[in-house]
Amino acid sequence: MTTLGTIAGVAGEGRRAHQTPGIPSNIATVARREMREAMRSRWFLLYSLAFAALGLSLSFVSAAAAGGMGLAGFGRTTAGLVNLVLLVVPLMGLTAGAGSIAGDRERGMLTYLLSQPVSRTEVLLGKYLGLAGALVACITLGLGACAAIMAWKGDATRPGSLVWLGGLSLALAMGMLSVGMLLSVLARKASVAVGTAVFLWLVLVFATDLALMAGAIAMKLRIEELFSLALLNPLQVFKMWSLHAADASLDVLGPAGLYATEEYGRWLHAIFGGCLAAWIVLPLTAAAVVFARRSPV
Repeated sequence: MTTLGTIAGVAGEGRRAHQTPGIPSNIATVARREMREAMRSRWFLLYSLAFAALGLSLSFVSAAAAGGMGLAGFGRTTAGLVNLVLLVVPLMGLTAGAGSIAGDRERGMLTYLLSQPVSRTEVLLGKYLGLAGALVACITLGLGACAAIMAWKGDATRPGSLVWLGGLSLALAMGMLSVGMLLSVLARKASVAVGTAVFLWLVLVFATDLALMAGAIAMKLRIEELFSLALLNPLQVFKMWSLHAADASLDVLGPAGLYATEEYGRWLHAIFGGCLAAWIVLPLTAAAVVFARRSPV
């Protein structure tokens, strides 16, 4: 967590940056401090270890299910890692973002920081970039350790699928971090922001699938409508894009996936990329607007 001494250091560096290079330097100063504090916290180490340990466990399970011994190849392991990413990465991004602004506000540090020659937009962007850097390091270390051990012990048949999974995991994390930042600027207390983030994570992971199935049956939705609704959930977009990038058939997702493959074909990458980009840009923009208008206390 950020201490008063750390905030004072940010303020001091912010004053120096304000005297010389200007806005980009202020953002970089806040980002460096935020990333440094995040990487010192326990969640960074725990999430990195969890990625590596669970990834290797999934590899053993995949090999056993295939009748083999030891570690499975990249392709089979990646299929299991997709579900792991769907559970862990959104929770990481949402909770990290939710505790940032609200935590500083609750401890009174936000008022002190904003009294320095840094704007609210600079503070928000700096915190976002710092937390984003920590999430990138966390996901890269976790998946990288898993990939390195599989390459050393197993049959590294399709490393490209794991590279794609890593990139899409980072995009999903950035989108969920943006949503978490929006929750953080809306809430007065960190506990409320984090609690709301966990609730939203449960809705995205579990309730949305059930709602889509129930809606398809009760409202007799057409296939194109079902696919459009699936695009509203970043987790569904991540799942479909991961399968499509790994050259797996989207018909495993049911009629909606089969419709998407036949209707859009090579445009699916652009559609999925646009959806995840919107989840990164729009919540962060809304957070900047709200943060600029709200009192720091």
